[in-house]
Amino acid sequence: MFWSIPVALALASGASAHTSAFVKGMYCEGGPDPNNYNANSNTPVNPLWDLPFEKWWMQADRGCDKAPPPNGASLALPAGGKFTVELAHNQAQTTLSYNGQYAGEWPDGQNHPEDWHGPGSPPDCIQDDGAMHTNNQTMAAGTAWAISYNSDISKVTMDNLVVFSVLEHTPWKRIATYDVPKDLPACPAGGCYCAWLWVPTGCGQPNMYMSNFRCHVTNTTSTKKLAPAQPPTWCGGDSSKCLPGAKQMIAWNQATGNNVQVPNGASPGYNINMGFAPGYQILLFGLFSILEFFVCNEAINLCHVK
Repeated sequence: MFWSIPVALALASGASAHTSAFVKGMYCEGGPDPNNYNANSNTPVNPLWDLPFEKWWMQADRGCDKAPPPNGASLALPAGGKFTVELAHNQAQTTLSYNGQYAGEWPDGQNHPEDWHGPGSPPDCIQDDGAMHTNNQTMAAGTAWAISYNSDISKVTMDNLVVFSVLEHTPWKRIATYDVPKDLPACPAGGCYCAWLWVPTGCGQPNMYMSNFRCHVTNTTSTKKLAPAQPPTWCGGDSSKCLPGAKQMIAWNQATGNNVQVPNGASPGYNINMGFAPGYQILLFGLFSILEFFVCNEAINLCHVK
């Protein structure tokens, strides 16, 4: 049923390598055909670029919106806690395949120095066929997760898909751990929809990534409802210009459906330039107590609701 391992890994390291999140609960685990499970699938990692909305949304261009998680799997999000996923160029380089024997410290399964960087000073882009889209760790743009409280993914929209966690300076190593807001409410009986998101800063085509997951919130007693998500705005880290509260994913450089504008030469990303603070996002809910109030984190010059 599977390709031989040496052939598989040779293909996995080809020039088409990019990065996505892998974990049980993902759509397109084993590829887009549930009747032909491919442990070496790289379907979710391929970027989204210059596509109409109906094609880039939920990776419909490759059929991932029609390939739900095998065996009803769902990613657990512990409210006020953390969850871990694997960032890799190919499923073969994760613990989802081959008992993890080809999973290394890095997304490509290879060995690299702790301060991996491109040649030159200042460093040029890392020489990895553009898969990491960065010069070094500090310049990695950041990745994010968003959640929609809909078990029917046809009802997920940009307005109800809310970014709830950001991990700065990623993608970088294979293991990536994200924070969860403590006030996320429980999902409906059929679970929630989640998306892993990434917009690289440079080093290659200025594309974006959106991978699909079924998810559910655990360890929560919250009954709050998320406010409708608003398009993020470029603020360059200036809190007076940042959009507070619930934000949409970034849609950029697509044929239709874009929701952000940035200054010439700039790139939007899941970082303070677009108002996304590191860690779990302080969200605005539909109803909130008068005891809640705005506080500012001077270290990152951003204001949140406490």
